[in-house]
Amino acid sequence: MELQFLGTGAGMPSKLRNTTSIVLNLSAEERGYWMFDCGEATQHQMLHTTLKPRKVNKLFITHLHGDHLFGIPGFIGSRSFLGGDDPLDIYGPPGIEEWIRTTLRLTRTHLMYDVRYHEFHEDGLLFEDDDFTVTAALLAHVVPSYGFRIEQKPRPGTLLIDKALEAGVPKGPLLQQLKNGRDVTLDDGKVVRSASVIGEPKDGFTIAILGDTSDCTASRRLAERADIVVHEATFDEETGQLASDFGHSTIRQAAAVARDADAKALIATHISSRFMPGDLQAFKEEGQAVFPNVFVANDFSQYTLQDGEVKETAFKKS
Repeated sequence: MELQFLGTGAGMPSKLRNTTSIVLNLSAEERGYWMFDCGEATQHQMLHTTLKPRKVNKLFITHLHGDHLFGIPGFIGSRSFLGGDDPLDIYGPPGIEEWIRTTLRLTRTHLMYDVRYHEFHEDGLLFEDDDFTVTAALLAHVVPSYGFRIEQKPRPGTLLIDKALEAGVPKGPLLQQLKNGRDVTLDDGKVVRSASVIGEPKDGFTIAILGDTSDCTASRRLAERADIVVHEATFDEETGQLASDFGHSTIRQAAAVARDADAKALIATHISSRFMPGDLQAFKEEGQAVFPNVFVANDFSQYTLQDGEVKETAFKKS
């Protein structure tokens, strides 16, 4: 699992930050890429990374403000040009399908793949397969804005090879059957139970990715005991009245959500262009005064989970 931020700005692009877009890279989990929001010029940002548009198979839109969705038409058009022929699932509030279909129709943009729309207007489960669930909850913004909780289900334990060999299982395909959860019968009739040679299941990861919001209980519910909480932090305490006026959060409010939810790490994003690079250390420290494990994302920042800890990995823009 890796999170890569393609845009971390609020409202409109600046020289330092593009508008919002995040890619959850699940290649290691064989799920491709899931994108969360797609601000203007997201596809341009991807050109500076190793990410491939055709590998994005799910797009989650938090709300219908332009800085979170104006990049969709160009992105999905280029995805078609670049050989993406697998279906694309788009999840978003009511209106997202009408907006995209209208844009594609008026621009005569033809896609070589199916787009499957999943509009939702209430809290609940959006997606589930054998390994993951995604749930949504309404936050507190000036328009309906949602947050998402992505949970990886517990993973099977590893095969204890030495124990299997001691039980008489020969090296070869029988070991693979045990690893896949199937009991095996040896040549002498002995039955070796998979459960007896498989370690304890491993906890999966949990990530909360929240759309624009002021302080609310839904944020804490989505973030409960999450490994990573991605929360907007448009303002600092000095400009906190603007956060209140426009349905946004300060860095301290974002940190309070992570603290109250007993999360492991906070990644702050959706940063106002009023904050220059020289301001970010003080900005970060405001959050750390409330919750110690704070990261402030920049465009192209990458984060991974390693042994339960969040690591910021180096990225050089190509």
